[in-house]
Amino acid sequence: MQHINHLGELFEQVQLQSIFSDGKTFVDCIPRFPLSDIRNRYEGQKGKDGFSLGSFVSENFDMPALPAADYQSEAERPITEHIELLWPELTRRADESGSSLITLPNSYVVPGGRFREMFYWDSYFTMLGLAASGKIELIEGMIDNFSFLIDSIGYIPNGNRSYFIGRSQPPFYASMVTLLAEVKSQDGISIDRDSLIRYLPQLEKEYAFWMRGADEFTAGETSNNRVVRMPDGNLLNRYWDESDLPRPESYKEDIELATDVDDKGSLFRNLRAACESGWDFSSRWFKQEGEFTSVHTTEIIPVDLNCLLFNLEMTIADAYTFSKDDSFAEKYKQLANKRKNAINKYCWDSQNKYYFDFDHVADKLKTELTLAGTYPLFFNVADNEQAEHISTHLKTHFLCPGGLRTTVKDTIQQWDSPNGWAPLQWIAVKGLLNYKHHDLAREIGTRWVKLNEKVYANTGKMMEKYNVVSTDLPAGGGEYLSQDGFGWTNGVYLALKKIL
Repeated sequence: MQHINHLGELFEQVQLQSIFSDGKTFVDCIPRFPLSDIRNRYEGQKGKDGFSLGSFVSENFDMPALPAADYQSEAERPITEHIELLWPELTRRADESGSSLITLPNSYVVPGGRFREMFYWDSYFTMLGLAASGKIELIEGMIDNFSFLIDSIGYIPNGNRSYFIGRSQPPFYASMVTLLAEVKSQDGISIDRDSLIRYLPQLEKEYAFWMRGADEFTAGETSNNRVVRMPDGNLLNRYWDESDLPRPESYKEDIELATDVDDKGSLFRNLRAACESGWDFSSRWFKQEGEFTSVHTTEIIPVDLNCLLFNLEMTIADAYTFSKDDSFAEKYKQLANKRKNAINKYCWDSQNKYYFDFDHVADKLKTELTLAGTYPLFFNVADNEQAEHISTHLKTHFLCPGGLRTTVKDTIQQWDSPNGWAPLQWIAVKGLLNYKHHDLAREIGTRWVKLNEKVYANTGKMMEKYNVVSTDLPAGGGEYLSQDGFGWTNGVYLALKKIL
C-alpha cells in the first residue's frame, strides 16, 4: 500500500522545505487523487516558472483536522465537567480513515492536538479516566482495537498510522486488560476472570513480538531484535525499530541531525527506538550529555520496559491459571520470576540504592536518575527495603512544587527536568501506595492535581506536560509545541481524584 511518505522527491521536498511547521502534518494529510497521479503531476510541473510547492500541496491534499478544533473551553466550568465534555471531542469513529490512518473496528480516544490517532501507551492512562467516567464500553472497544492490531499486524504499533509500522510503544496492553477485568468484576476489587481468558491469545502474541529472536542467537551474538542475552544467560529486553531510515513524521530533523554522522542508519534506528520508548527525547538515551547524536537507545536495557514485560508474563500466567492450565501458568510464572531476578541483578544499584537502566554494550549501569526507576514499585518487583530507598530518592531528587520531574537533568529535551508527565505521576503514586508510603504518594498526587487545576484556571486547558519546577511557566522542549487536549492528563487527573 502506497502512502505519502512513499512519494519520493515530492515527499522529501515538502518536509525539507518546511511547507508545514510540523513534519507530522504532511504524513497525516489525505490525498485528493491517487498518489501516482499526484507524483506524475509534480514531475510535470516542478520545473516550470512560478511553480509553488506550497500551492501544489494545497491543491492535491486535504489537511488533517485537529481534534477538538471547534471545542471552546470555559475556564469557569469545573475541571471534571470540562473533562467529561471533552471525551466525546477526543473520540474518533470506528470508520474514520485517511491516507496513513489504519482503520480500526471500534471507536477510540485520541490524545489531542497534533496527535490525531490512537496511541499505544497513552491509551492505558486515558482508560484510567474513562473508567472513572464509567465509559466501560469505550475501554473495551479500544482494547479490541489493540487486539485487532495484534492479530492483523502482529503487534501494536506506536499509533494506528502506517508510518509507525516497525515500532511499538511501552507494552501496557496487559495493564489495559487487567483494568477492564477489574472494572467488570462484580465487586470492583477482584478480577473478572473471563476478561483475562478472552484476551489470552493476544497477550501471548504480544509477548511473542517482544521476545522475537530469543531462540535465534548466533554464536557470539548478544542481541536480536528487542531481546538481549545477558552475560549470565538471562534474557532482558530493549527498545528497537525494524527500520534504520529517517522518521517520516520528523524527516527534516533526522536528516539535519545526521549531516555529519558516518553511520546514519544506526542513528536513525536509535532515534526510532527512543520513540518506541515513549520518552522521545530524554538525556536518558544519550551517551554524552547534551549530544543528540550520541543517542544509543538500542544499547540500553530500560528498567521500565522490563517491568512491563514482567507484568505481561504474570498476566499471561494468571490467565492460564484461570483457564485451569497449570503447566502453562507455571511456565510463565517461572519466566516472570527469572526476569524479576534479572531486573534486580542488572538494574538495581546497591551503592546508590536506586533502579537504573543498564548499558548492555558497555556492560555497566547507566547513572541517569529518572522516574523509570519507580516502575519496580508499580509492578511489585522491588522489596520493602528497596522501596524505602526509592521513596527517599523521590523526596530528595524529584519532588517539586508541581509534582515529580522526569529526570534530574534540566535540558532542552521534553522528557527531562523541568517537565512532569501525567503517566509518570500515576506510576510513582500507585507504586508508593503498593508499599504503604501513603504520605509521599498523597503529596505527589496532590501537588500534581493542584498544578493541573492552576493551569486549567488560567487557560481552560489540560496540557500534555507541565513545568513542575516553576509552576508559573509552561512546559517546553522537544520537537513540537506543547499540546493540549489531553488524553492521559485527563485520565490521570480523574483517577487521582478518586484515590487522594
